[in-house]
Amino acid sequence: MRALVIQHDHVTDPGPLGARLAERGYGLTVVTVVPEDRHHRPDVAFDFPAAGDWDLIVSLGAPWSVYDEAAVGPWMPGELALLRRAHRLGIPVLGVCFGAQALATALGGSVEASPSAEIGWVGIDTDDPSLIGPGPWFQWHHDRCVLPPGAAELARNAVCPQAFRAGRSLGVQFHPEITAATVERYLGNGGTGQCREHGVDPGELLARTRELETVARGNAHRLVDAFLERVAGVRE
Repeated sequence: MRALVIQHDHVTDPGPLGARLAERGYGLTVVTVVPEDRHHRPDVAFDFPAAGDWDLIVSLGAPWSVYDEAAVGPWMPGELALLRRAHRLGIPVLGVCFGAQALATALGGSVEASPSAEIGWVGIDTDDPSLIGPGPWFQWHHDRCVLPPGAAELARNAVCPQAFRAGRSLGVQFHPEITAATVERYLGNGGTGQCREHGVDPGELLARTRELETVARGNAHRLVDAFLERVAGVRE
């Protein structure tokens, strides 16, 4: 089975999500949209693969906004078209943070600024803990999804919808793929300043991530399993 992983920048990788998909028999093809030397100028050209070539698509996070045409205008329409086509073909999509916002937009919803940013480990309210666990899940975002018509909200908190389902696809606002190494890269690419701006101690954030890394890996694996079996309809 073939899984396409859309890695928008050099900072975020599929982490335990990718590891679990590999354990479940998927061969991962990871494509990076914005190269490291364009991280602060992400308006690059990128040709996305055809949706029909894959059995599963994962769209990861990014530090930009889906609606920021000045930053991501050249490549964002191509990703939205890919996700929309995958949905129409019945190919499961797992959208993570920015990827969830892109999925919502592709299916007729939208993205807007959140009333407040979320940075750190946050618990959520879930309608189905066996599918979307209560966490805590790692969060780093300042936008939120407006769900597309027909999508079912599965989890939430006071700031935004935290998970939704649309057909065989799932969007989650949190970061199940997170590792301490990824948080270190976040902090080294402008995240330290963002933390301080929002009253978050970057050292404490990294320490908490290291403390929770084993628990977070298990949560990520359970999420992948539940997504494959209960949303995508894939059996072992």
